[in-house]
Amino acid sequence: MAIKLKKGIKDLVAEAEAVVTTMSIEEAIKRHNDGDESIVFVDVRDVRELERDGMVPGAVHVPRGMVEFWFDPESPYHKEILTEEDKTYVLYCAAAWRSALSCKTLHDMGYPNAVQFADGFKAWKEAGGPVGERPPRTDKG
Repeated sequence: MAIKLKKGIKDLVAEAEAVVTTMSIEEAIKRHNDGDESIVFVDVRDVRELERDGMVPGAVHVPRGMVEFWFDPESPYHKEILTEEDKTYVLYCAAAWRSALSCKTLHDMGYPNAVQFADGFKAWKEAGGPVGERPPRTDKG
């Protein structure tokens, strides 16, 4: 007999989407193309997805499993680029499920400036958003 979940993934994503801000694909592409320095694109997909499909040029890769650790200044894994108060962090994944969950987690941690863009990276590509290769890794963390 299969376990009966109290909440499934669709419930969790719906709860997250109810509290996080979702930017339209068009707005995200425009702000990227305009070189808006007030935003940082954050790709929460798995590294294999980045290698296979590319990513938003200039985006910071933060694997979904490391979001809490890399954003928390008290964590030994913290990344400085992820704690600039004047930045809006625009998270994305393949279909806007992992990004919704990640944004909700960041809101729970105290990051009101974490948003996602609608429909994920597949929609970004279909809308003509720029795509670049995953940059080579330059650190050991």
